[in-house]
Amino acid sequence: MKTIQQYKDDIKVLMKKAGDVDAVAISENRDLSKSEINLKTELFDTVEELNTIVSNLERQDKVNAMLESCTAPETIIKNKTLDTPAKDKNRFSSFGEQMACVMSAGAPGGSVDPRLFNAASGLNETTPSDGGFLVQSEFSNEIIKNVWDSGMILPRVSKTTLSGNKNGMKFNGLDETSRVDGSRAGGIRAYWAAEAAEKTASKPKFRHIDLKLNKLVGLCYATDELLDDASALAQTIQEGFRDEFDFKITDGIINGTGAGQPLGIKNSGCLVTASKEVGQTKETLTFGNINAMWARLMAKSRPNSIWVINQDVEIQLNQMSIAVGTGGVPVYLPAGGISAQPYSTLFGRPVVPIEHCATLGTTSDIMLCDFSKIKAIDKGGIQSDVSIHVRFVYDEQVFRFVYRFDSQPTLGSPITPYKGTNTLSHFVALETRA
Repeated sequence: MKTIQQYKDDIKVLMKKAGDVDAVAISENRDLSKSEINLKTELFDTVEELNTIVSNLERQDKVNAMLESCTAPETIIKNKTLDTPAKDKNRFSSFGEQMACVMSAGAPGGSVDPRLFNAASGLNETTPSDGGFLVQSEFSNEIIKNVWDSGMILPRVSKTTLSGNKNGMKFNGLDETSRVDGSRAGGIRAYWAAEAAEKTASKPKFRHIDLKLNKLVGLCYATDELLDDASALAQTIQEGFRDEFDFKITDGIINGTGAGQPLGIKNSGCLVTASKEVGQTKETLTFGNINAMWARLMAKSRPNSIWVINQDVEIQLNQMSIAVGTGGVPVYLPAGGISAQPYSTLFGRPVVPIEHCATLGTTSDIMLCDFSKIKAIDKGGIQSDVSIHVRFVYDEQVFRFVYRFDSQPTLGSPITPYKGTNTLSHFVALETRA
């Protein structure tokens, strides 16, 4: 087989022949004959074929150089030293280093770094038949760890991690729809009775909270140029998927339909909707609305609750006040006025703007939620793999991340209080003002 330089020399010879044909016609002051045109066409066709061979060989050389870097004691990629040398010869020192070796393993003429098989631990398994390998577990799991450890919403959710071959779990929850005597905890009752009086038996009633793992799948295309820089690759993919999984999980908890995805608060049977004020102008929010919502939240949920709002609501909050005589006192801003630091709380609970709430004037533009009353399950981490084949002709690699998750509120319906007329819940929204 010829070398790249030999192929390039052949291309120069062919191009010279094509030039010679033109030179003869010019010296004889005539146009090219049909046979000369056909000859040049054949020469150019051959040149294109050789150029394709050269391109493939150059890419193969690049991959072979990457392979050598993957097995070197200190990994170098295009003269860029990875941040942390590997402490364990059977493990990768960084996410970017492993991605480079995965790309090399699936390329023409490439060989497989043995660490790619060691990377698939725990619940993971390699998939070489698909042209891919799973990402070393601590790298992919760091993505989901960051999702659940940060932010104002997800860390508040009650999550259970499944082990083994389990794909779902049933939780026994108290089937409580009322707090009146004989209905608390679904049927438990206590009596004040004389010492020798007959006692009436009672027992709780349970409901099944049936959670089944759903797949949340993310795909990312990375160019060969990005793969050349391990640090940039790791940062781009890990940060991108952390933010995307955070967004989709939160959206499922708020808006999920329950069909192939979590059952969200908006579509659950336990959401309470506070009524708007009589004659209220459309697309407005008043202190009366806030008061009504606070009154519908179960008292035991108040210490754990937060307000979630669409950012469109903030203007209304900033202008909200309580009438006092001929003046008023701000509700959302401190008494010092708008130049002072906002408290960002209502009734002492944080106000968190999120994209998943509806726009101003629509139900769920503002909600009061105790997210600890969301029951969730997952499989313990993200299954991650990469393939070079799907986008091979574009010089791109495809990274796939799969997270298995489900959730729903613990209550099946609002609660009728022991005394009072309005039902209560862990989750309260406001009626549409249109």
